[in-house]
Amino acid sequence: MKDASAKPSLFPISRRDLLSIIGTAPALAALGISAGPAAAQTTQINPNSTGVKTMASTITTRDGVEIYYKDWGPKSGRPVILSHGWPLNSDSWEAQAFHLAQNGFRVITHDRRGHGRSSQPWDGNDMNHYADDLSDLIEALDLRDIFLAGFSTGGGEIARYIGRHGTGRIAKAGLISAVPPLMVKTDNNPDGLPKEVFDGIQDASLADRSQLYKDIASGPFFGFNRPGVKASQGMIDSFWLQGMMAGHKNAYDSIVAFSQTDFTEDLKKFDVPTLIVHGDDDQIVPIDASGRASKRLIPHAELKVYAGAPHGLADTHKDQLNADLLAFAGA
Repeated sequence: MKDASAKPSLFPISRRDLLSIIGTAPALAALGISAGPAAAQTTQINPNSTGVKTMASTITTRDGVEIYYKDWGPKSGRPVILSHGWPLNSDSWEAQAFHLAQNGFRVITHDRRGHGRSSQPWDGNDMNHYADDLSDLIEALDLRDIFLAGFSTGGGEIARYIGRHGTGRIAKAGLISAVPPLMVKTDNNPDGLPKEVFDGIQDASLADRSQLYKDIASGPFFGFNRPGVKASQGMIDSFWLQGMMAGHKNAYDSIVAFSQTDFTEDLKKFDVPTLIVHGDDDQIVPIDASGRASKRLIPHAELKVYAGAPHGLADTHKDQLNADLLAFAGA
């Protein structure tokens, strides 16, 4: 007799029946997969095929690292590349990538080496390698006339890319809550943060990096530690999940890369229209040592200061940022 107390299944058919249905030749053909012996093999999709649209893929860099990337929007659209922050991945850009792609741009977002779905090499977790990986991605996709923008650590990546590879393929640049020109405090950079701050982050990463990511996300990153600010558990969970997807060693090394790399000379090579966006309540990358300092090194740049915005403004102020990026990219 059927147990009347049993909860109804979420699926009207069994898993076995479902697999038998999707395994039929017509269903597989609809997915572009052969029902023959080759069906068990990995399907290779040509991104240039008529009627086929890949949403993600990988490239292999000059030193053998696999870089995962997403390619959204029409292939004929003007290309936009968005580089993510620490310890996140390309998912952190999805609001902006979706908005720009819906408005006709071809948007590329990638997982930096050691982060997200990319390889986790033991070595090379530094800005020079990050920039060269970005160059390999741009050349592999043969992208030109690019709007190249980076958030936080990603701002350092694109600055070093321009410093090492120039702007021959770049039409515009964007620095969003970005770490340049230099985060750490030095004699020449008195507005920076003491090195002990970043040493402490590395220590916390070794002690319990899962808790570290939760503490950052639930506190200063999104400004949830400010009085009267309502925290979003979804934003906190997303930050933690992306952080835990990063390689332990890669994320640990990257703390030094984003905090102690001096991008001063790189910024001086910005000879394209540049947008700088920064929140004036950024507790992670304070605006005076970053956004305003970058503006002084790139006099032609447009600086937009978001009043009261925290570091993670791509989420907390996504509508405002979406509008500003679209207007700048389309100008």
